[in-house]
Amino acid sequence: MNSAIKKEFILEGLCCGNCASKIERDISKLSGVSYATVDFVSKTLTLEITDDSTTSCLIAQSDAIVKRHDSQITMNEKEIAQPGRKILYLHGLCCADCAHKIESQVNRIEGVKAASLDFVSQKLTIEADNQKNLPVIVRQASQIALDIEPNIQISYTDKRAPETNKSANLKKWMYRLILVVGSALFIIGNIFEFTPQIGFIVFLVSYLLVGGEVVLRALKNISKGQVFDENFLMSVATIGAFAIGEYPEGVAVMLFYQVGEAFQRLAVNRSRKSISALMDIRPDFANLKIGNEIRKVSPEEVGIGDFIIVKPGEKIPLDGRVVEGSSALDTSALTGESLPRDVEPGSEVLSGSINKNGVLTIEVSKEFGESTISKILDLVQNASSKKAPTENFITKFARYYTPIVTFAALALAIIPPLVIPGASFSDWIYRALAFLVVSCPCALVISIPLSFFGGIGGASRNGILVKGSNYLEALNNIDTIVFDKTGTLTKGIFKVTSVVGTNNWSEQELLSYASHAESFSNHPIALSIQKAYGQEIDAQRLTEQEEIPGLGIRVKIDGKLVLAGNSKLMESEHVDWKPANALGSVVYLSVDGSYAGYIVISDEIKPDSKNAIRDLKKLGINHTAMLTGDSKAVGETIAKEIGLDTVYTELLPHQKVEQLEKLDKNKKSKGKLVFVGDGVNDAPVLARADIGIAMGALGSDAAIEAADVVLMTDEPSKIVSAIRVARKTRSIVWQNILFAMGVKVVVLVLAAAGIATMWEAVFGDVGVTVIAILNAMRAMKTIK
Repeated sequence: MNSAIKKEFILEGLCCGNCASKIERDISKLSGVSYATVDFVSKTLTLEITDDSTTSCLIAQSDAIVKRHDSQITMNEKEIAQPGRKILYLHGLCCADCAHKIESQVNRIEGVKAASLDFVSQKLTIEADNQKNLPVIVRQASQIALDIEPNIQISYTDKRAPETNKSANLKKWMYRLILVVGSALFIIGNIFEFTPQIGFIVFLVSYLLVGGEVVLRALKNISKGQVFDENFLMSVATIGAFAIGEYPEGVAVMLFYQVGEAFQRLAVNRSRKSISALMDIRPDFANLKIGNEIRKVSPEEVGIGDFIIVKPGEKIPLDGRVVEGSSALDTSALTGESLPRDVEPGSEVLSGSINKNGVLTIEVSKEFGESTISKILDLVQNASSKKAPTENFITKFARYYTPIVTFAALALAIIPPLVIPGASFSDWIYRALAFLVVSCPCALVISIPLSFFGGIGGASRNGILVKGSNYLEALNNIDTIVFDKTGTLTKGIFKVTSVVGTNNWSEQELLSYASHAESFSNHPIALSIQKAYGQEIDAQRLTEQEEIPGLGIRVKIDGKLVLAGNSKLMESEHVDWKPANALGSVVYLSVDGSYAGYIVISDEIKPDSKNAIRDLKKLGINHTAMLTGDSKAVGETIAKEIGLDTVYTELLPHQKVEQLEKLDKNKKSKGKLVFVGDGVNDAPVLARADIGIAMGALGSDAAIEAADVVLMTDEPSKIVSAIRVARKTRSIVWQNILFAMGVKVVVLVLAAAGIATMWEAVFGDVGVTVIAILNAMRAMKTIK
């Protein structure tokens, strides 16, 4: 039977409450309708149909019932809104304050669920409640962006059009030429002695050339109701300087500001390019083998089962299996590991790896959209849309800080001359103007997101994919780390170490029945049993196969009922069995209700598991624990060997979630709870934890999807690296916050006291911003 579906209908013309209740009663009685209700106020009929194959028939019957009660009612199906998502690239966006204004206004568009603009990647992500409204929302968002920043180019890809690049280069050289001419006039005005009138004209022309664009932007923004931004502050300060006769200083401030802005753009662009270079792992083409012909195509054109050729020096474009050739692969872009990985026929290879020497023929196992490289790019490129609490705080802070400082400057210009005897307006206006110049919060609104973006990029270089700045910041506050066992702390490579038959069952017979019973499973334990058996499975011997979650397998082999699983399976089926005193995973077997024996499978602890736990404790993690479905003896032995604080054994998948919730309640601090796992059955626990960490290279797609952090190398020690990257990023963020705010407070006080000139004030704004950006770039450096 197909799955149940839900339908909603608007009953146009429904005006009788009694009719509504009768319609609901009669439709509820229809065979195949599990639920029906009529909301008289909204005139909505809601149906839940158990089998979608009967939908058309039941809708027709429902319509007939409605018409029987009132022939004037028409039943129209209500469209259920599907959420949608769109990404816009705002090429040329160079104003962080404008970026926050765009984000804020787009969030206020009707139908927008959430909008996030990442200044670093110039990417605007829009999530809509209804996908059908996206075109209208995108048009509105584009208009908002162009109103606030007219010079940007809006695109649906991260690549600029060639003509756009030419236009941008022309504007860039014109801007430089105007700046040079304006600077030359400023120097001439300072060197030569001119009459006051000529001097004023020289400095005015210089000012218009150097700062005309800034003043024009300020006027445009004011006309749109956007007053408090850096253009407004610089315009008021420099025009004010002219008004009190400080012509050279007015031009100097604007010139220094423009030069500082140029350095700032240079630093930001350099950061963007550095971060983009980290992500420059997307393959450009694939050599598709069609018969004896090799054709160069886009990776998106290659399907599952196709064969591709990868030559030395080329990137592997899609995930697959080597069928011919041997070589060494550079996987550093994926895993952060510098050592090459040797591959041969039968080896699984990941897209994004670089083939070092031999020619490889690869059978493709995943389409490009589902391949490793595609998922990595998607994870990292979308990480910036999930902002850290610190980023959100800085955004709110900047929103209130600038207006407050502006009004404070106004009060500084007016109140002291009226209160202090002998104080001149020109002196206090000058102080207020310097006060204004330093008030712009650009150093924070640019450098903080840049730091987090750099931290995410640096983590990816280490083979650690963090899905958002919020998770990177959360890694600083870990209290408890909980591990899965198999494939996480152990290799997940199982080997049969003992076969014990009872009741006259031989080892070979036991292996034969066990391997046939487990032949439908891809679990490592099942595969190890099949490998130990070493013979082909005769599928014709098998009937009525059933997997019992968390217990084992029930199947008929040669007509005999065979049970293969753990001790709980034996107990639930009332088999007269004896527990095995063995170290490892034990699979018990019974045939036709009679106990046949057991097979012991052992796993090996990963080499760096012990060091990882030791280093985590050095980093201040309060509690480490392990959840496993394995036996108590095995779990406790492994936990003791690697140094875990506690271990919980013989757990079913749902019991892992329950145990995690208990650990969360019993935390000693307000820190985060982390779960680390790799299997399909770990996905619910990964999703439930404050931070879910998945082992990516060998981990399941479900676990990677549910996790917040993905470790590409399956090494537990990468968790230590992730925490160190997070702490380094946090350190840089707070260095920038304290440095920027410290310098600004000092300069604000000095400006108010009449000690700091506009030159110092411009350094307090632009100079501090450039230094903070350069400091933020350190977050991209890898940590081992």
